[in-house]
Amino acid sequence: MQARSAVTIRHPVEVVYGFWRDLTNLPSFMNHLESVEPSGDGRWHWTANAPAGTTVDWEAEIVEDLPNRRIAWASVEGSEVGNSGSVSFTPAPGDRGTEVRVELTYDPPGGTLGKVVAKLLGEEPQQQVSDDLRRLKQVLETGQVVLSEGSPEGTRFLRLLRQRPAQPVG
Repeated sequence: MQARSAVTIRHPVEVVYGFWRDLTNLPSFMNHLESVEPSGDGRWHWTANAPAGTTVDWEAEIVEDLPNRRIAWASVEGSEVGNSGSVSFTPAPGDRGTEVRVELTYDPPGGTLGKVVAKLLGEEPQQQVSDDLRRLKQVLETGQVVLSEGSPEGTRFLRLLRQRPAQPVG
């Protein structure tokens, strides 16, 4: 499965790159991630939420790091989730901040069935990456992720079932 998305964030490249480069920050805006922790030898241990209340773990390493320009990663051989990707940081035109572009390729657990289940549950990678970048923008520009009951996270099927019309406060 592949995904690509981009967003413009009103901060200098150095700030956006620095925040992303500290991989322990990723769960603050990537809903599906529980944690990203250093595991030694330049590797990182990732734990993500999976369907049916389970989690999935894998090891990945940074394979390219061009400060303030690009970070690329790949899961190590034998990982439960094979994946690779990159994030690029470029100055936005008109001194409007930083353009962040993410490209991701991964093999979901469960093969073809896993792909179908992910789409049915609204956890399709293209939507996830777009939602993650929207949340990154919120975290860096406002200091928090803004949520409302009327705009559930992404298009997760189970969240849409629980959605109800907006009600006035009080």
